[in-house]
Amino acid sequence: EVQLVESGGGLVQAGGSLRLSCAASGFIFDDYVIGWFRQAPGAPGKEREFVAAISGFGVRTYYADSVKGRSTISRDNVKNTVVLQMNSLKAEDTAVYYCAAARSTALKPGPPTSKDDYDYWGQGTQVTVSS
Repeated sequence: EVQLVESGGGLVQAGGSLRLSCAASGFIFDDYVIGWFRQAPGAPGKEREFVAAISGFGVRTYYADSVKGRSTISRDNVKNTVVLQMNSLKAEDTAVYYCAAARSTALKPGPPTSKDDYDYWGQGTQVTVSS
């Protein structure tokens, strides 16, 4: 059974940091791009917004402009985990954060920023940034 389990969310003051983790199981981890998306509260109709992604062996990383320079994504293919370190948090970073997995060989050329590229999703972890 495929599982993606996020952790590390919480309440933090603006300017603070959080370290989000995604633990994966049930699939060949190296074969998958792992991405982070977020969905703002009170906006269920709004599409999940791409945040960051990392290729199967960690060679390539991708960031949304909104978090570039403030966030770092990394992965450990022994522990099957991906970490998103977020610094200098802003109120507009408040959202439920989801990790997702996309099979690398099925991706079209270009950055894997579309939620439609991803096959598996976690349940999400809430991040709330107080201003």
